[in-house]
Amino acid sequence: MRPSSTAICWAGVFAVWIGCAEPRVAAADKPNLVIFYADDLGWGETGAYGNKDIPTPHIDSLAKNGVKFTQGYVAATYCSPSRAGLMTGRYPTRFGHEFNSVANQTGLHLKETTIADRLKTLGYATACVGKWHLGGGPEYRPTKRGFDEFFGTLNNTPFFHPTNFVDSRISNDVRKIDDDSFYTTDAYAERSVDWIEKNQSKPMFLYLPFNAQHAPLQAPQKYLDRFPKITDEKRKLFAAMMSAMDDAIGRVLAKVREIGQEENTLFFFIADNGGPTQSTTSANGGLRGFKMTTYEGGPRVPFVAQWKGKFPAGKTYESPVMNLDVLPTIVTAAGGKVDSAWKLDGVDLTPFVTGATKARPHETLYWRYGPQWAVRSGDMKLVVSRGGGDQPELYNLATDFAESKNLANVQSEKVKELQTLWDKWSAEQAEPSAPDAPGKAAKKAGNKKKKAAVK
Repeated sequence: MRPSSTAICWAGVFAVWIGCAEPRVAAADKPNLVIFYADDLGWGETGAYGNKDIPTPHIDSLAKNGVKFTQGYVAATYCSPSRAGLMTGRYPTRFGHEFNSVANQTGLHLKETTIADRLKTLGYATACVGKWHLGGGPEYRPTKRGFDEFFGTLNNTPFFHPTNFVDSRISNDVRKIDDDSFYTTDAYAERSVDWIEKNQSKPMFLYLPFNAQHAPLQAPQKYLDRFPKITDEKRKLFAAMMSAMDDAIGRVLAKVREIGQEENTLFFFIADNGGPTQSTTSANGGLRGFKMTTYEGGPRVPFVAQWKGKFPAGKTYESPVMNLDVLPTIVTAAGGKVDSAWKLDGVDLTPFVTGATKARPHETLYWRYGPQWAVRSGDMKLVVSRGGGDQPELYNLATDFAESKNLANVQSEKVKELQTLWDKWSAEQAEPSAPDAPGKAAKKAGNKKKKAAVK
């Protein structure tokens, strides 16, 4: 029997409905993506990495329920280049973003494609909440680089009365916040939670780069009151700031849990570089060096990922990884395909943390910061860094993570091998697009007289 015209009509409507509905179902199945990016946080300053004095229960929960990387690195040892690497999945030196001065003069190269750009094409709602530091001009700001919204500062700022502030919901104009009750860390948590609430019907990408723990050290009294036993004023401020950041992360985690998306969300917690030690008390857990050096204390950072049901819980991963890996990991998780034409330096970490692949994600890693540089191949690292001599030093990080025993004189062939690797890589990098100001940078890094503000 032939179907009636009414049946055919309803069948057509049903087919159209299925066809329209299918993309929405697929979109709902995409994981949400969250990156917490701490500023100037030392390798040893969270509970998950050994700190006993400053409770960080929410950060630690990410490690407990996910993967803690003991050898997590960033591709640059200070603020703006580190962010440039994270946003692009490429060594920032490849496109001339070697120094902070690039952000001060221009910004992230306009030919570079950001992680937000890539996720927008996959149907994601995107927001940047926090410290951008990838250019202040209108064409370099987050809302021109793939983000639907931006709420935060364009570069470094005080925590109270922040400057260079943009709230794209109101205006793209830059302003200063004069509200005495406004504290950046708390405000970033509040906006993030609000944005999640408003966008929960879509797959979401939230990039939350805190200005904590960067100087100036500032914290509300309610956080200072949590540390009555810390008598050093600077250290108490640092602890209070850490506690505020941990609370902010906890609020985001709670909101994701509240909307029933915890199992469907991939979180990363990473620091942008090592701690500057004396200027903020930020400690690097026994590593040599600090922010703006190429010893381990500069590029090795806290690095945690949680994706319940996909990544193993409570796993400690010992092989080296880098912040450049975040983009390909996230894009692949979102259902995208990494194209070789993108010329990424990062890799998808999923098969490595799940055990599907036994090899290391990277056999060789590189750094260049003006006259300072380093190359790590396997467990051997060749380095020239501030605080050392002019000649390259060689260390076996498997047995000497503190870089205390220079093996250059006894393993000259290994020195030559690693030098050749680094020379080849460095020749492939671009010239810095803006010169560094080493005197100014060193002064900032070593200034012990910054006033600690308390409100």
